[in-house]
Amino acid sequence: MTYEAWSPLFLGMVLAMLLANSVQWFMYRERIYGIYSVYTLIWAVYFTINHFSLPYNISNFYKLILSYSGYILYLELAKIFLNLKDRPKFLRWVVVVQGMLVAYCVVKTYIYLFTNFWQTKLHTILLQPVRFALLSVGAYIVYSFFRSKDVVARFFVAGTASLLVNHAITTLLLIRSPNISVDLPFWQHPDLFIQTGVVLDLIFFSLGISYRHRREAVNKAVLEKDLEREREQHHREFLEADLALRKMQQEKTEMQMRALQSQINPHFLFNGLNTLSSLIDENPGQAGEFVDELSKVYRYLLRSNEAELTTLGVELSFINSYFHLLKTRFGGSVHLDVAIQETYNDALLPPLTLQLLVENAVKHNVVLRQTPLHIRIRTTTDQQLIVENTLQRKTIRVESNGVGLSNIADKYKLLNQPAPRIEEQNGWFRVTLPLLMPQSVIES
Repeated sequence: MTYEAWSPLFLGMVLAMLLANSVQWFMYRERIYGIYSVYTLIWAVYFTINHFSLPYNISNFYKLILSYSGYILYLELAKIFLNLKDRPKFLRWVVVVQGMLVAYCVVKTYIYLFTNFWQTKLHTILLQPVRFALLSVGAYIVYSFFRSKDVVARFFVAGTASLLVNHAITTLLLIRSPNISVDLPFWQHPDLFIQTGVVLDLIFFSLGISYRHRREAVNKAVLEKDLEREREQHHREFLEADLALRKMQQEKTEMQMRALQSQINPHFLFNGLNTLSSLIDENPGQAGEFVDELSKVYRYLLRSNEAELTTLGVELSFINSYFHLLKTRFGGSVHLDVAIQETYNDALLPPLTLQLLVENAVKHNVVLRQTPLHIRIRTTTDQQLIVENTLQRKTIRVESNGVGLSNIADKYKLLNQPAPRIEEQNGWFRVTLPLLMPQSVIES
């Protein structure tokens, strides 16, 4: 069987791979598919030329241009398959080899078309170093990457090795018999091994490109899944933050309602009206003052839902009115000491914080003339507000819904501030609150 009988089979295989890859290139429009399509087309044309009877120099010129263009594109594919952008030195070396191949093609074109040097024995001898140089380039690439763990690089190395082995056999056959005879058995024909190496090279490259595309598709799907999961996480966090804000607003409303209800419950109204009735008969002037302070308390309670923060100065002004009601009711049984540095008057805190703490102190402790309740409100040099009272708990259990201190703690948590510190020490019940300093105070 002659080489001419095998040649159409190789051509058909290359054309089939060209058609399949061209379809992929039109579908995906990726650079690697375009380069590989041109690379396959070059070898298809190369195999086709073998079926035409052309002058020796013209045939060799076409084969030169096609084969070395294929080698240049092969190195271009190597940049992608081997990811040479991560190995800049190797990339520069590949670019230099491509430039040398272009220069070699220019020189050989001149020799084949405009001189008779190609007919000399010296020309045949000079071809051998070039062939061995190409084999060395392929061998160096195989040596550098045959241990690579990247599957795509392994496909490229396998294709290069196939091309390398068959080109080595071709070179040996050409050295043995430079003039190719049509009477040679097909297993001794150099072009048979060239075409075998090219076909195997194209098959491995095609497998490598397909695997690379599938891997990128999987990575893209995983990335999209991660992005979707991240979006869901952000959405969940947004909903949680929105829920926390709504909870804060709800707790604020509940606190305000609880404060209002604690002031307008029948027992409080009975005591307040009883006190007011006594004052009207005994001290009309003090009664009028009591009504004025009572109106201030209710006015502040009704307006406290307009802002999430208020200044310490405003809160102290309110607590003075509120304590006036307690003082009128309990007389000398309750005392309030306020020691606030003026620099902290503009410091911020949640509204009704002081009212809740003073209310808790009166509610849970004995308030008698013999054992008066002392309440102190003071600041420290490290931006802390301390509200404390003498610890003299009532022996009778006081009904409480427990939202006072926890409500204040939740508010500071939602404001990303340290939680209030609650402690009992040396007969005092103490609550330490962080003050939020406005920008103007911080800059000054």
